[in-house]
Amino acid sequence: MFTFRKFVKMHPDFFCPLKADHVFPHDRFLDWIFLRFFPKFVTPNQITLFRIFATPFVFVLTLFEHYQIGIIAFILVAFTDALDGSMARTRDQITEFGKIFDPLADKLLICSMVLILVFRYLPPWLGFAILGIEILFIISATVATTRFRTVKAANRWGKIKMMLQVVAVGFTLMALLLEFPYLLTVAAWIFGVSIGFALISLFSQGI
Repeated sequence: MFTFRKFVKMHPDFFCPLKADHVFPHDRFLDWIFLRFFPKFVTPNQITLFRIFATPFVFVLTLFEHYQIGIIAFILVAFTDALDGSMARTRDQITEFGKIFDPLADKLLICSMVLILVFRYLPPWLGFAILGIEILFIISATVATTRFRTVKAANRWGKIKMMLQVVAVGFTLMALLLEFPYLLTVAAWIFGVSIGFALISLFSQGI
């Protein structure tokens, strides 16, 4: 039976830890507030995998309109995106696996929320635009990896895009939980701004 451990043994270079070129101030902040409580045996890749496996639970909670629990679960799972990146940089545990699957985990979480929330409560064109751009990100990364043997790490514009998407989903869930439609308008505008940063990110990576 194929297991993740076998995959690691088959591709050791994929998990070889690399030293960070730069550690950002927010990495130091998260390390001081949160990461110091994580045991050394916990790795950034494990946190990324947790986000991937936790996303279906967030999806189901939202799908069945358990918004009170769903918004807490979404925020916690989305927050792991900040944790794994900062852990990788502060502990010099950057890997090729993390560079590929960290952004994929983000896309899985956001796109699942878009399918449930945006197409149901916000203008459909927003949903098509968000999903379309995320597909372009995946295609661009796949071409870079398979044809040019390079792994594109998320740039600052992509990180801002992800942060805005998380905030927009949070506002959408809050609007549904509190039955306050005005927050849906705010969420729609934030999603729109995130699309702009997504396009900047794509073109800055040379798509």
